[in-house]
Formats: sequence, structure tokens, C-alpha cells
Amino acid sequence: MKWFGRRQKAGTMRRSDTPDQAHLRDFAQTRQGVEGFVEPRTAVTEYTLLLVAIDGEWTRRRVPSVRWAHDFANKLGIPSYDAAVVGYPPRMREYNARMKKNGLA
Repeated sequence: MKWFGRRQKAGTMRRSDTPDQAHLRDFAQTRQGVEGFVEPRTAVTEYTLLLVAIDGEWTRRRVPSVRWAHDFANKLGIPSYDAAVVGYPPRMREYNARMKKNGLA
């Protein structure tokens, strides 16, 4: 009996799913000045899309492919960049520092 739902075999990467995509859409539509940063595959995760709002608040979710991530951003009218090329915006680090200082991270 499985106590906590479905489990994958060890070493199996979890793929992007509909709740991930819905979360990204909700974040982009409820924040101002959102930009997307497409992150490359790694040994432990598939492609991810990092969305960063104008105040530095951010979220990250798995996506099916680099092309999907850029198309998603284009459909929502937000700019998207390759994170490996442009890096991350300073406002994201500043947001993380504010949250840590306020004991929220």
C-alpha cells in the first residue's frame, strides 16, 4: 500500500504537468512586470521556466521544452530569455534578501 500517493522510481525525473502550467499562468497574470527565464536541463531536473515579477517575487516550474516555455511567454505577452545566456535579474536576489531579513524565507 502506498501511503502518500504515486511514487516514481528513484532517479526518474518528474515531468511538467497541467498544475505546473496553471501555476505559471496564474503567477504571470496576477503580477506586474513579469519576465521569464528559461533554464536548461540538468542531471536532476527537466527544463524549467522561472518567472520573476517587477518586485523580485519569483516562481519556478518544470516545462516540457525550451520552445514551449518561450511560446508560453509569448502567448501571455511577457518577455522570455535563456537564463544560461543572460543570467538572473538582481531584483530576484534583492527579493530573496528581503524575505530572509524579514524571516519569511
